Amino acid sequence: MSLQNTLEIDIVKANSSHIDAVDFDHLTFGTVFTDHMLICDYKDGAWEKPIIKPYEPFLIDPSSKVFHYGQAIFEGMKAYKDENDDVWLFRPDENLKRFNKSALRMAMPEVPEEIFIQGLKILLDLERNWVKKGLGNTLYLRPFMIATGHGVIAQPSNEYRFMIILSPAKSYYSGEVKVIIAEHYSRAANGGIGAAKAAGNYSAQFYPTKLANEKGYQQIIWTDDATHTKLEEAGTMNVFFRINDTLYTAPTSERILDGITRKSIIELAKKEGFAVEVRSILVQELVDAATNGTLKEIFGAGTAAVISPIVSFSYQNNEYQLPKIEDSFALQLKDKLTKIQYKLAEDTFGWTVKV
Repeated sequence: MSLQNTLEIDIVKANSSHIDAVDFDHLTFGTVFTDHMLICDYKDGAWEKPIIKPYEPFLIDPSSKVFHYGQAIFEGMKAYKDENDDVWLFRPDENLKRFNKSALRMAMPEVPEEIFIQGLKILLDLERNWVKKGLGNTLYLRPFMIATGHGVIAQPSNEYRFMIILSPAKSYYSGEVKVIIAEHYSRAANGGIGAAKAAGNYSAQFYPTKLANEKGYQQIIWTDDATHTKLEEAGTMNVFFRINDTLYTAPTSERILDGITRKSIIELAKKEGFAVEVRSILVQELVDAATNGTLKEIFGAGTAAVISPIVSFSYQNNEYQLPKIEDSFALQLKDKLTKIQYKLAEDTFGWTVKV
């Protein structure tokens, strides 16, 4: 895709930067933001001229539809800086496609490519000092859209606000990750909005995840809503299982998010000669594999964490430990993927886009 700039945009620069006050070595994920943000409003059936302005709160009417009917979607992306101080995006076209897929499912207007991609490029150009070099250092990008139309009648909004905010980041998860397999709660249902990156999908996870945390588990492996026999996602990530030397992951569906890291891992694993099967995995299969010793690895995959190895899982009050493997598939794939993202290895897939 082209990043040639044809976008008309207003830029209001901050009087000063607070970058020197940020401790980049000790960042808490998603809590520090850069000096500027992008805003573009949708009114009277059309997108207005975008503006980049200093990061700040903004006023919104208490009757705005986002508060009452949950029309809110978002994306998660990252920018990387190579050893030559060039800034790169990773598969931004896929983020745009998924964002607009989410918008359609939530009865919201699609965002044009020039606003989403070129607006992001201009914003990143302005904030490129916030992208630090070195493996593990990234700038997390959060495009999102909310319904700003007024009134509490239960119908879609007629006004929306698209925004992009940026947050310097290091690793998302730290320490060992233990998970519990869901037996009652569901992340999403057939015919629902599970395949959209809708805000409500994530808020609905908070309570069951809180219950899991109280039992000593960091995340939940979600199961299908109808039978709770099929393994689907892990926390806010797609999930992979290695049984013997084959990687398994569930197919995308109305319930499962089409993760960009997920599809990249599948392509990368196949290129590296790993056996990969995309199919439904039963809970009983996992339990049997853990019992007979053929279950080697479980790991989550997503933009924030990239790949997060799981050390154990619990099901029906029984805990199953994963073996410790030094040269695991998870670590091999994470190393290869991050080297592509940071331009430390050749990108034979054409995934990286220079800003």
